[in-house]
Amino acid sequence: MTWNPATYLAFADERTRPAAELLARVPNIAPGRVVDLGCGPGNSTELLCARWPDAKIEGLDSSPDMLVKARASGVAADWIEADVATWQAAAPYDVIFSNATFQWLGGHPELLPRLAGYVKSGGTFAFQVPHNMDAPSHVLMRETASNGPWAQRLADVREVSVLPPEAYYDILKPHAAAVDIWETEYLHVLSGEDAVYHWVSGTGLRPFVQALDAGERDAFVAAYKARLNAAYPRRADGATLFPFKRLFVIARR
Repeated sequence: MTWNPATYLAFADERTRPAAELLARVPNIAPGRVVDLGCGPGNSTELLCARWPDAKIEGLDSSPDMLVKARASGVAADWIEADVATWQAAAPYDVIFSNATFQWLGGHPELLPRLAGYVKSGGTFAFQVPHNMDAPSHVLMRETASNGPWAQRLADVREVSVLPPEAYYDILKPHAAAVDIWETEYLHVLSGEDAVYHWVSGTGLRPFVQALDAGERDAFVAAYKARLNAAYPRRADGATLFPFKRLFVIARR
């Protein structure tokens, strides 16, 4: 799956805010080594560098396009191209941080303890993931995919994988001194035509549209937009309100 940094950053403030709020709860004062897993274009890594200017900070992502944008950002980090699912740390970290990445990876009961094992004693493993798979934006995406001439091609499209909050407690508590888990629902105020479509086109919709050829892609998008605009109508002031729930986890080693 390929990524478009410009599309992703069209909502840079909204996508970076959860990273800032997660980081605010990380207690480490002066970490030596920090890594941002799934750093994307570097917007979350920039927050880490601002908080810990003396730390050695790395940004890791599997997308070459995202890393080109990250390297051009001027953020003082070391950029690494690697797949989080198979990545192995050469040395332990004081902080492992991840903003909206793990939802794309399966096997959380095995993946997360392995990553937490790369954190030093007294360090922090912190991540947030979207937790809105039951929202109309995603329900309608799946319904549109399964009701059209493209249904067979989209039957096995990779979707996001997020477990219930209590599952993350059970997964991480055996490997942590303390686990802090909470949810936040944001009410994003979006502007312009097809506002929610433009949001999801940078993230959750990409596996669906990339599995189709140009003609089917246009028809699929048109059908999905019609459903979205009915579920998220523009208000009298021109704004579209988009509720969005996220799950936050901090595990102290």
